[in-house]
Amino acid sequence: MNSFIKLTGLLLLIFFLFLGILSLILFLYLKISLPSISKLKNYQPKQAILVLDYKERVIGYLGEERRIYVPINRIPPHVIRAFLAAEDANFYKHKGIDFFGLLRALFKNLISGRIVQGGSTITQQVAKSLLLTPERTYSRKLKEMILAWQMEKYLTKDEILNIYMNHIYLGEGAYGVEAASLTYFGKHVWELDLLEAATLAGLPPAPVRYSPLKNPSGALSRRNYVLRRMAEVGFISWDLANQLFTQPLRLNPRNVNIPAHSAFFLDIVKSELEKLLPKEILEWGGLRVVTTLDVEWQRKGTELAIKTLSRQYKGELPEISAVCIDNSDGGVRFLLGGKDYLQSSYNRALLGKRQAGSAFKPFLWAEAIEKELLSPDSILPDEPITLPGANAGEDWSPGNYDGKYMGPISLKQALAQSRNTVAVRIAVILGIENITNLIKRLEFNFPLPLNLSIALGTYEVTPLELTEAFTVFPTLGYKLTPRFIEAIYDRIYDGKEIYRTQREAKQVFSPQTIEIMNEFMQEVVRSGTGRCASALGIPVGGKTGTTQDYKDAWFVGFNGDFTCGVWVGYDRAKTLLKGETGGRIACPIWLSIMQSTTHQTKSLVTSYIPSVSTN
Repeated sequence: MNSFIKLTGLLLLIFFLFLGILSLILFLYLKISLPSISKLKNYQPKQAILVLDYKERVIGYLGEERRIYVPINRIPPHVIRAFLAAEDANFYKHKGIDFFGLLRALFKNLISGRIVQGGSTITQQVAKSLLLTPERTYSRKLKEMILAWQMEKYLTKDEILNIYMNHIYLGEGAYGVEAASLTYFGKHVWELDLLEAATLAGLPPAPVRYSPLKNPSGALSRRNYVLRRMAEVGFISWDLANQLFTQPLRLNPRNVNIPAHSAFFLDIVKSELEKLLPKEILEWGGLRVVTTLDVEWQRKGTELAIKTLSRQYKGELPEISAVCIDNSDGGVRFLLGGKDYLQSSYNRALLGKRQAGSAFKPFLWAEAIEKELLSPDSILPDEPITLPGANAGEDWSPGNYDGKYMGPISLKQALAQSRNTVAVRIAVILGIENITNLIKRLEFNFPLPLNLSIALGTYEVTPLELTEAFTVFPTLGYKLTPRFIEAIYDRIYDGKEIYRTQREAKQVFSPQTIEIMNEFMQEVVRSGTGRCASALGIPVGGKTGTTQDYKDAWFVGFNGDFTCGVWVGYDRAKTLLKGETGGRIACPIWLSIMQSTTHQTKSLVTSYIPSVSTN
């Protein structure tokens, strides 16, 4: 019997010794194969790039993950306590692994018949999300526990919590508590009340299932669970918890993904940033970019423009693009690159080169007056004209849109009524050399040599280029350089300015010439082809444009505040419906865009004085 006991004891000793050695080998193997935790000491996560409009209102975010880093000292105590109560109430007591918490979670899950409480500590969650792969295996769980134990020796509790609060995914594309606060409540994390904090703290186990936007009842139930846990662990009183249980779910959701109405503009901003900053900086993000856009105008103007197009046009809806430039500084306040970004992200405002039609005529009128080849009172014949064609032995006989001729006509009325034969005669008076010089001053990239068909706008421009050229009228002769970015800061909050654009302008015409032209272009609106723009109720100058076979419709108009250009047409240069001229289809869209901004002046010109001027 004694021999049997001794043998049994020896076998047990050998077994436990073997088990201990095996456990030690396994521990050492796992420890060797574990990732280093040193990178967590100076936690610098990839962040989004926050893009704001010129009034610093949020437009959207650029980057792989929508995360906005905030240090732990900017997160209020009641927000932190809500997350601790929900996820790890003993966080400041344990050493990375909470064995009592594991048992409590197991017990609650058993009696509930489902998983209602997790057993992983916040330290373990940080280890899993930043250092390990997401697979569910025993070896990964063991690695997670070892890493959590190591992290507690290497990092302070606040450092671990700082990582957790900024890294955790909280649904709707939001990573970290600040991005989630902006997403669900439209406010910063330091502005959250206790109910809002509890709502966020309920999200980590299942951000989709408990989403306040997709499942309000589930989110409400989960929020009350967090409040109950806060009362259970003594973070709040039961009296307060019972009062809060009855409160409804309060949200102020913001579409902080790139909204469709601003997507064309943000594509330009992204492209500009890629030119200005190294790739590594853009990848890590964390920048605040203040742009020139007016996001409220962009939203309202886009909606009204599309509604107007749909109401005006009967048939297959054509494409549309529009640009509005602030005459005081060249900032692009509104930009629409197409009728639907989700269907086509091709930016017609920036890339769509089309014939300008009669919208090009004001520059010829201005140049003839500038060169004193014609006076404001000059009379020219609106009569048939025949000139040598582009090909030898061929004649060119341009006619008017309506097939009629008005005889002797003033320069003002010829522009207001958009008489083609007068435009060609002015081009002949100017000559190709003067016109070429004009094109260079306006910085149009037209193929040379030019021919007289330019008088009818046969050369192609983008809506941005044409609108930019029209800024010479409200600025009394200065062509503004369009700007999309105002400034860039190296951090989203409290950052240092690392880049700022300069206002630039180039003088193209004298103020005297432009004063004359502005009177002419007001007549276009008062009695000519752009009469619809008069409904704006303030002084407006502008010019319509319609190309051959109704393939393009334009209206570019201005007042003292803004110069705005609108183009309507099909991408494949298909003919619009007969009679769909610039005055009939583009001008009403221009009007709807201009009516959607409250910032209007009764002046036709601006007091623009360029800070940077090039000649």
